[in-house]
Amino acid sequence: MLNRVVLVGRLTRDPDLRYTPNGVAVANFNIAVNRPFSNQQGEREADFVNCVAWRRQAENLANYMKKGSMIGVDGRIQTRNFEGQDGKRVYITEVMAESIQFLETKGNSGQSGQGSTMANSSNNNQNFQRQTQEQSAPKSNNPFEGDGEPVDLSDDDLPF
Repeated sequence: MLNRVVLVGRLTRDPDLRYTPNGVAVANFNIAVNRPFSNQQGEREADFVNCVAWRRQAENLANYMKKGSMIGVDGRIQTRNFEGQDGKRVYITEVMAESIQFLETKGNSGQSGQGSTMANSSNNNQNFQRQTQEQSAPKSNNPFEGDGEPVDLSDDDLPF
């Protein structure tokens, strides 16, 4: 069986950091995740997902991220229930965050990542120009040409 969730979205409010009676940090937060399609009116909708982080991860989230910050969450779905004040059973489904990635710097949040998007666009344009120049250059028929020599790669060429 498999229970794995991967989400990328923006915090809908500042994380709510609390401590258990034993001193363990826990943060409750919600992220808005855009759907990959438009509705009949042509508008993009979003899902609002309840999440929970524990210990150091909860403290880091509360200290460095705020409403509007883009984050990535890797975790699992968990459902809990309790009896409400009216006597009815209340079910809550939330993502238990096992890993949280901060996808923008503290100063960038709320700007919709425009600065980083512009920088990435410039880097991608330079890579495209470099690849175009390399493709137009005449190539040798020897597939092992340059074998044993260091490969010239920049950090922008790596997928991670």
